[in-house]
Amino acid sequence: MNQILVTKKLYVTPELKRKKKIYKFDFILSIFLVIILISAYIYAEYDRNKSEETSQAILNEMFSDSSQKDTTVAKDDSVLLIVLNDEEGEYSDQQKTSSEGNNNSSIADSYKNNVKTTSEGYKYKSVATIDIPQIDLSYPILEGQTGSVEETDALLKISPCKFWGPNVNEVGNYCIVGHNWRNDKFFSKVPTLNIGDTFTITEINKRTIRYEIYDKYTVNPKNVSCTSQLTGGKKEVTLITCTDNSEERVIVKAREVK
Repeated sequence: MNQILVTKKLYVTPELKRKKKIYKFDFILSIFLVIILISAYIYAEYDRNKSEETSQAILNEMFSDSSQKDTTVAKDDSVLLIVLNDEEGEYSDQQKTSSEGNNNSSIADSYKNNVKTTSEGYKYKSVATIDIPQIDLSYPILEGQTGSVEETDALLKISPCKFWGPNVNEVGNYCIVGHNWRNDKFFSKVPTLNIGDTFTITEINKRTIRYEIYDKYTVNPKNVSCTSQLTGGKKEVTLITCTDNSEERVIVKAREVK
């Protein structure tokens, strides 16, 4: 019996002890990493829920003052490439000035009243609401003061934003960009829309226009042809968001229903 115990003890070599310590360390490290990942996920969900609350609060307040007037903020195409990506700095070399001096003055005048400010200090206002019953979506459409990449990125954390085009519900291609957070918030369900589905856009003055989807496709992030204003004199809306893997853009095209 003693011989058996001694024999077993001999198998517990220094190498085996070293491996056991490594396994214990790896196990503890794995637990620690899992806790960090879970914490990051919980914080991200909390942040998104707070953004949702802010957006819905804006939506509830929107029509308290019908004297607001809509203005067009010209934004550079490169904004679309940057603000929808998680990687900071991507395409940053493509950013360029997009607003003319006379537009800047008229935009500044329109922001003197009924202006909100993000936590980062960017000013914005709500110009309309978008309602898509098929995916239970209802959000204010925000418009920034300067149209810069940083400003647009900050606003997209609050609600979908105007990216390009004419004034809301006017002739031309009104482009709206929103985040796909891979849940039921913001533009996450926009990729599930189908041709023939309809939605409405309501201005501050309560004029509502109904739009019907006539096309849906995906493009490379650098392809911004969807923002073309050649609509043949019609009122159109383009909804833009990411695919679930963020590698492409989902484009949903709609036209006014008369």
